[in-house]
Amino acid sequence: MSRSAHGYTDSIQFFGDHSPSELARAYGTPLYVYSEKVLRERCRELKKLSQNPAFEVNYSVKANSNPALLRIVRDEGLRADAMSPGELAMDRMAGFDPANILYISNNNTREELAQALAAGCLVSVDSLSQLATLGKLAPDGKAMCRINPGIGEGHSAKVVTGGSKTKFGINSDQTAAILEMLRLYNLRLAGLNQHIGSLFMRPDKYLEAARFLLDYAAALPPAQFGQLEIIDFGGGFGIPYHKYDREERLDLPALSHGLNSLMSQWQTDTGYEGKFLIEPGRYVMAECGVLLGQVTAIKANGRNRFAGTDIGFNVIQRPVMYDAYHDIEVYARDDREFINQTVVGNICESGDILAKNRLLPAMTEGDIIGILDAGAYGFSMASNYNDRLLPAEALISEDGSCRLIRRAQTLDDLAACLLP
Repeated sequence: MSRSAHGYTDSIQFFGDHSPSELARAYGTPLYVYSEKVLRERCRELKKLSQNPAFEVNYSVKANSNPALLRIVRDEGLRADAMSPGELAMDRMAGFDPANILYISNNNTREELAQALAAGCLVSVDSLSQLATLGKLAPDGKAMCRINPGIGEGHSAKVVTGGSKTKFGINSDQTAAILEMLRLYNLRLAGLNQHIGSLFMRPDKYLEAARFLLDYAAALPPAQFGQLEIIDFGGGFGIPYHKYDREERLDLPALSHGLNSLMSQWQTDTGYEGKFLIEPGRYVMAECGVLLGQVTAIKANGRNRFAGTDIGFNVIQRPVMYDAYHDIEVYARDDREFINQTVVGNICESGDILAKNRLLPAMTEGDIIGILDAGAYGFSMASNYNDRLLPAEALISEDGSCRLIRRAQTLDDLAACLLP
């Protein structure tokens, strides 16, 4: 893509009938803006990965749980998961049937597990300890177990969820202990799942882990194998964050071919009659979101030029938490000189940096900028640090119109839970 101030969003008409400046004036900044068109496209790409009738897409709600977006995901035929009572509530608010909500727990309290069971969700546990807790809460019920495949993948050590250095999953060499726990509480093993990490851009490791999980399932005793209703290969599907550097997309055709070959052959070999799930969150949501902000100050410290903005890491944490890269657009005339600038936020921390020494159009106070690919793990990870208020969220509909789907927080909201 040519080096342009805002070439990417222009090329796909991301903002519909509106300009970023119009949206900023109407709703203030920071402002999360989502494209219904892009969101539906990503859902459909994943649905087309397989024509196998047993194949389904299970959206990972932690990426973005706004019910207005979840309704679009549900409308496109995806299932959903939940990892907390709050996510479960958002799923229900969006109209997901509990039968299509997979509760993937991680160190949950008894009360949280009981709430998920009461809602009618299948609960996945990722430790023998939590399997015992589930058995005590629902003897004679169903359980799903998250297995650690010993394979990890991701753009940061903080997002690798498989292998010996992660907290997730039951080690595959503990099968005997799993079976004993199932016997003790008369639990049915209704499913197996795994997750290798986040943001893989090549299908190799994912397919290797999928093969591992299928081999693991096939090695179960016939009684337990016959109870399986779901095999969930997990997620971590990556997206090209370096759009202006022409980063290649995840090779979905190669992934589709490999996954379909695995599933169909394994079904033939084993007689399995349950479902296969994938668990993408980022791939569904990331590219449908742009975070708008305003340049509030320009300064030079030595040879470093800083563009200060109202987008602090309380609004988008990925750059400071993972040293993650996001392309930045400047919604100004294309005749500005491109110079190196460091884009920073308004939080009282030295690490509040959105982009270091980035070649961008020379910014001035009042400019509106956009952080691309902010739809996943953007608002969902936002906080009130420095007592900053959470931003509004707006949705650009397929017809080009715009509506708010979350109002901005107020100071009254900030104080609402305080007691005298």
